[in-house]
Amino acid sequence: MWALKKLNLDWGATSSQRMNELNELDEFCLKEYECSALYKENMKKYHDKKIDKRELSPDDLVLLFNSRLRLFPGKLKSKWTGPFKVTKVFPHRAVELENKEGMRFKVNGQQIKIYLGQYESVNKMIEIWDLDEV
Repeated sequence: MWALKKLNLDWGATSSQRMNELNELDEFCLKEYECSALYKENMKKYHDKKIDKRELSPDDLVLLFNSRLRLFPGKLKSKWTGPFKVTKVFPHRAVELENKEGMRFKVNGQQIKIYLGQYESVNKMIEIWDLDEV
């Protein structure tokens, strides 16, 4: 009726069997780690391929992302301010910008995007908005 399991009392065979099982488990984990590293590497290549490289040069017009507007979002407020003129491009995507008053400051290149309009047309638009508010 009752089936009893046969106990292996040979400690040498039992310990070697257990060590083999642990080694197989370690090999399995190492193989899975290599697969995940390969997956991450392939996903990074795919992601980097989709990123547009922005080549900035001095005298380009750019817009600057205003991250403080996230705290107080307005329905129709733009998060981009500017345009600013690029005066110098540093390594590692740092950029020196100049505003229309001539003040220069450095920003991270990830916070800017190319402005496609004319600098003079922006000044005219600002003047029109100022007249409308009065």
